[in-house]
Amino acid sequence: MRLTIDGLPVVFPYDYIYPEQYAYMLELKRTLDAKGHCVLEMPSGTGKTVSLLALIIAYLQVNSSEIQKLIYCSRTVQEINKVMEELKRLRRSYQEEVGVAPEMVGVALSSRKNLCIHPEVSKQEEGRLVDSSCHKLTASFVRQRHQKNNSIPVCLFYEEFDARGRAEQLPSGIYDMSDLKELGRQKGWCPYFLARYAVEQANVVVFNYSYLLDPKIAGLVSKKFSKKAVVVFDEAHNIDNVCIEAMSVNISRRTLDRCQANIDVLSKKIRDVNEEQLREEYQRLVEHLQEARQNRDTDVQMANAVLPDEVLQEAMPGNIRRAEHFIGFIKRFTEYLKTRLRVQHVVAETPTYFLQHIQQSVCIERKPLRFCSERLHSLLWSMELLDTANFSGINLVANFATLISTYTKGFSLIIEPFDDRAPTIYNPVLHFSCMDATIAIKPVFSRFQSVVLTSGTLSPLDMYPRLLDFQPVTVGHFSITLAKPCVCPLVVSRGNDQVAITSRFESRADAAVVRNYGNLLVDMSAIIPDGIACFFPSYEYMDSVVLVWVEQGIMSKVQRNKLVFIETRDSGEISVALKNYFLACDNGRGAVLLAIARGKVSEGIDFVDHYGRAVIMFGIPYVYTQSRILKARLEYLRDQFQIRENDFLTFDAMRHAAQCVGRALRGKTDYGIMVFADKRFGRHDKRSKLPKWIQEHLKESLCSLSTEEAIQVGRITLQYHTMAYPRHQSCSQAPKPKEFVC
Repeated sequence: MRLTIDGLPVVFPYDYIYPEQYAYMLELKRTLDAKGHCVLEMPSGTGKTVSLLALIIAYLQVNSSEIQKLIYCSRTVQEINKVMEELKRLRRSYQEEVGVAPEMVGVALSSRKNLCIHPEVSKQEEGRLVDSSCHKLTASFVRQRHQKNNSIPVCLFYEEFDARGRAEQLPSGIYDMSDLKELGRQKGWCPYFLARYAVEQANVVVFNYSYLLDPKIAGLVSKKFSKKAVVVFDEAHNIDNVCIEAMSVNISRRTLDRCQANIDVLSKKIRDVNEEQLREEYQRLVEHLQEARQNRDTDVQMANAVLPDEVLQEAMPGNIRRAEHFIGFIKRFTEYLKTRLRVQHVVAETPTYFLQHIQQSVCIERKPLRFCSERLHSLLWSMELLDTANFSGINLVANFATLISTYTKGFSLIIEPFDDRAPTIYNPVLHFSCMDATIAIKPVFSRFQSVVLTSGTLSPLDMYPRLLDFQPVTVGHFSITLAKPCVCPLVVSRGNDQVAITSRFESRADAAVVRNYGNLLVDMSAIIPDGIACFFPSYEYMDSVVLVWVEQGIMSKVQRNKLVFIETRDSGEISVALKNYFLACDNGRGAVLLAIARGKVSEGIDFVDHYGRAVIMFGIPYVYTQSRILKARLEYLRDQFQIRENDFLTFDAMRHAAQCVGRALRGKTDYGIMVFADKRFGRHDKRSKLPKWIQEHLKESLCSLSTEEAIQVGRITLQYHTMAYPRHQSCSQAPKPKEFVC
């Protein structure tokens, strides 16, 4: 269909548009007109993705001089594929409505593991092994050897792309990962390097957050993108944590042992290598650092911490130019780190103090530390090493050296003698933790014309501009219009024995609380016909609760009603559990999935329709508040952004709770019961931080229910949804069950 949004002609690839989609596109249009940034919240399943694409593509067509590129960032491969499907549908709609498809190229970029078509390399299961195997076949020095000796293997797909693919531009169209792989097979080109090359000319680029936010990757992929671009961060509710993780480093004794082994290998290699190679490398470093960085895309194998531009203008410090001097330098730095890990109590200090201490103790200055990552990369390339995956230890230490000597503000260094998960086992770890999310995302806001943060769970909306330190021109929330009351949130505050239920630390071991949680699950599993997803605040709490349930016979009662699957820390086991969970729901047996807030299931898995007729949130998923890293961040937020500790902790817990219960509603025709099983959810300070589309349906009468009352409400809700109801009828015509009237 064709419509006009504030004077802009838009092609929409569906027969009808929801009111919230129209309002969403209107606010997005105003943001693009103002050339600013925005924060927009709209529930999942309401067509947020297609609304974004339809409006921005239309804007690109009409205002090509102002906006030249759409950079769409998502989190998982599944979400990237969904975006590409909508792009293809939109392109077909242009063909049908306008008579001609828009002249544009859309490309999805992912890792080598997802794009490789080499018959041997693609068999590797781990991404790092795929990267390493690719490097062995495509490195420039390997290709030079191949020219002299044909028996040395190279990647024929890359050779063909390098010979012919760079001279050709992709024809107008949308290319998802499967399309790129198919094109690669047809032409004999490498799909990964084809995508890397195509993103520069493409009008629409879809890839993972890390290609913009992680400085170790962003400098390689998105450095040449035009400023006249719109950046969309979809599912951006956790973007501050993504930024912080991208800039943080953890070093353990095992890391230093691997680093020491790497140093020994490199020392031996330096003695055996051709002196002419090292002399040439030395000469390049003397001339200039930027000239020393070889612009060969196949040689960028080890991730490097990115230095500021002004540092890259400097020459490499003289005391680390020669290979043997650099190895001696990094060895001294490693030995120093080993002494710092010999602690019996927690040590917390600033980067500035660390740099002062290392200079006084072992005479290591700040400037050579800043160049460690670049110097290591140059050395590995010059020595023509193939097994770069085995040098992760020294690479991590070099990255740490570069980071701690480059960023003195917004970071904290904490050395802990014991791991929180095993407080009785001596296992010292050095945490160099980023406290300030703006360090990673500020270049994005300052570089690109418009940045859009959007998700279904961004409430409270004013928190993200404060956390990320930017001024949005538009902040908007859009409710969901429903023909039937498909959302049924309720707060269970007590069991049938009237004992309050909560996951507070003081009460979580209470047998009555655990028993009431179990009885709630038993009763829900008896009335819910299909799948139930349950979320706990942590693995430790889930393990303790399940153990008690087994001892009390509660688990056997649940298993009489449904099969039970549990999320573990192993990704392979999770995949098997999910596969069988969906199978049990499909064959009518029904299933219960016990999962973790902040886990893989809570963030990336959609429980569409009968896969998630109910979601139970057992307790409020507060982060581990005794973590010293968290305490340091809370102190930083209080001092720098005037965000109180309790406000941030509650905000963080409620956004993850909303993300968990939001799994129950993945579309307007879907429906589900959202159970908040903790008395604290009924308080105003907690409820007010839930997304408004949940608040609107969480009536006062549903904010303090017993288990029996919750079961009764759930039974009424399910009976109501068994009534046939035409999808196209308006909301005003929908009959309301009397039991929902407060």
